[in-house]
This record gives sequence, C-alpha cells and structure tokens, in this order.
Amino acid sequence: MKPVLLILFYVAIVLLPLMLAATSGRPPRSLWNELASGAGLLAFSIILVEFVLSGRFRFVSKRIGMDVTMRFHQLLARTALALAVVHPFLYRGLFGYQRPWDVTRQLTLTTDIGALTTGLLAWVLLAAFVLLSIARDQLPYKYETWRLMHGLGALLIAAFALQHTLHAGRYSQDPVLAGLWIVLFGVAAASLFYVYFVRPLLQRKRTWHVTSVKPLALKTWELTLEPDNHSGLDFEAGQFAWLNVGHNSFSLHENPFSISSAPAAGNHLQFMIKELGDFTRGVGQIKPGTKAYIDGPHGNLTVSGSDQPGLALIAGGVGIAPLLGILRQLHLEKDSRPTTLVYGNRVEEQISYRDELETLAKEHGTQIVHVLSEPPDGWAGPTGMVDPDLIKETFGAPEMRSWLYVVCGPPAMMESVENALIDIGVRPNLILSERFDYD
Repeated sequence: MKPVLLILFYVAIVLLPLMLAATSGRPPRSLWNELASGAGLLAFSIILVEFVLSGRFRFVSKRIGMDVTMRFHQLLARTALALAVVHPFLYRGLFGYQRPWDVTRQLTLTTDIGALTTGLLAWVLLAAFVLLSIARDQLPYKYETWRLMHGLGALLIAAFALQHTLHAGRYSQDPVLAGLWIVLFGVAAASLFYVYFVRPLLQRKRTWHVTSVKPLALKTWELTLEPDNHSGLDFEAGQFAWLNVGHNSFSLHENPFSISSAPAAGNHLQFMIKELGDFTRGVGQIKPGTKAYIDGPHGNLTVSGSDQPGLALIAGGVGIAPLLGILRQLHLEKDSRPTTLVYGNRVEEQISYRDELETLAKEHGTQIVHVLSEPPDGWAGPTGMVDPDLIKETFGAPEMRSWLYVVCGPPAMMESVENALIDIGVRPNLILSERFDYD
C-alpha cells in the first residue's frame, strides 16, 4: 500500500463513526449538541486508531517513516485531547430521564451515573496521559516503566471511553455504530496484546548472540550480533531495529539503534552505540555470547532503488551509523554514482570508522568531509557546525540539486540542513531524514 493510500485509509477509519452518525436518520439537534457529539465521536475514534500507530508495525512505519508515524501519533493524541476537553462543555439541553415526547433524545441529555462516571474518568485520565507523555523526559522513572504505564493507561482510557460511549452516546445507540466501536476497541486491544505478548513469543524463535563489543571512538562502541540457527534479518541499508540485549524477550528493556552493517556483507548485524542512557552506559561490559533479540527492521532511510545521479550523506555524531551502512552497501554493490559524505563531530576523538572511511574514499571514490566544532591545533578541514554555509559550499553546484540527500543527526542540525538544502534548490522529495526526538 502506497503512503498516500495508507494515510487516506487511516483518515477514513477515523471519520467512519462520524459518517455513520450523520447517516443514522436521527433528527438533528441544536448546533451545539451536534458539535458536542461530533467532538466526542472523533476524539474516541482517534484514540482507538492510535494503538496501531504506536505499535511499531512495519507495514505502517516502512511506508511513511517511523519519525512521521510517531509525529502523527503525538499530534493526533493532542488533537484527541482537545476534542475530548471541549466535548462536555458544548452540550445544551435538559438533563434528566428520557421524556416520552423525546424518544430520540433531541432535547434531553442522559444522567446515567455509571455512563457519566466512566466518561469523566476517561476525560481526566486522557488529559493526565497526554501531559505526562509530553513531559516524559522530566519524569523520575525509567523509560521501561513509562512505556508499560503508557500502554496499559491507554487501554484503560479506551475501556472507560467505550463504556461511556455505548451507554451515554445518542448516536451510539445505533447497532451499527455500537458494533463499530466494539470492533475498533477489539483491534486496539489486539494490537497491544501483539506488542507485549505475541511479538516477544515470535522473537524467542529467532534469537541472536553478541559476537563482539569493540570501542570505536570517544564513548562510542560497535556491537556485533550473529543469528542463532536462522537466516538473520532481511533489511535495507539505513534501517534501524529495536535491540534487547541480555534480557528476556518479554522485557521492556529494548532500545532503537540504526544498523551500521550492510545487507550484502552477510547475516551479521552491527550497531554503533554511543554512551548516553542507562543501557548505553554499560554497553562496553556486554560479554560475547550474550543472548539478544531484534525487533525490526524499521524506518525508510534507505536509498535502495533510487536512480538519482548522485548521493549526498550528511551526518552529525552517532548519526553516521545508518549512513555508514548505506556507504558500505554502495561499495559492495559497486555503485558508480558520485557520493559525498559530510560528517560532523565536536572533537577529533569522536570520529568513528575513520580508517574505513578513508578506504571508501580511495576504493569507492566517496568524497569525505570531516567537520569539527572544536578542532585541534593544525586541523586542516572545515570547522564549526554543519550549517547552511557549509551545505551551500559543498552542494551548491547546479548539477547537485538533483542528487538524493540523506540526513541523520541531532534534531537542530537536521532541521538546519534540510532548510539549507531547500534554499539552494533541492526539492523536498529528494531529502530523506528520520528523527527520534519530538517535543
């Protein structure tokens, strides 16, 4: 399924409850009441479909990118919150029992205490849920704890909202719409069950083990895995995977890392890992033979099948990992197109795979541009940041506007580079990037 069709399918599913309500044949009420019901219907459908977006399903993320998927997930969660917040305040009418002269509840609103209570619980929990997700980095507990709370909390909110919708909703009294809500809730619960139980079970049949852990540069390591009695991972250069090392397959201790090895190099996997968080700080102590599990591949930061006349790879820090995989694959495939790598670091000691990059420059013809923001005495290369001036100087030639550009690094650098490339005439569809940090 093409990305645009996937997005249209998603929009259609989200809007389907509204369409069923509009065609239910019930007499219309006042504008405010219709807006209130519409806001509630739309908020609930967004919440239920969000489970699929957050489930790391490759049929979604591979086609539109994991960063776009997660950004979409976050923006829609905030949209659902806004709709849910205004939903109860828009109603206008008589509260109380259903009058004989108002069989379709055009003028009266329910006072069913059970339905109202679950609606209030879902309303309060959703607000807390979204706000805590936005402030995740400031919370005093580990990511694994937050992830479990996130999944179970979302399911609890959906369950409360389902009960409220089925018993308090005017339009949800229609059997077709009520059935749709139950189906969508079932899909949401099933996606959560798949993520936390089915996927770990499948991973137990395709285990990996660590073969080596080597220092690459300042606080940066190379972790190599080999498959245990299976063919390995079918991936494309530039993709990433969620890595679980030394834990049970059901453990939440897994982290996303770009694959730095090339598919054509064999069935082993290599990851470039910088010491940053709880797991990465101890990567140097991992022993060969340690069991590992892989969830992947994910992402669409790939150049497979591209036919542009040249390739430009722009990396900042550990962002070199997926681009190195791409360079290695291009070399093994004997791709003859001109290739340029711009690789930015703070200090010289942070440059990873320097010898191999020099070899690629000689054997593959890749132009390597090292950039340091804190260069040592005698440094002959560019200095400062990977900024618009450097991008214009390196890629300003008219013939390079039709190249394919792949960007990976810190969010601020990526945004600056993308804007600079567009400013020099590169079309947005020729710029590939993938983010893992969101506001």
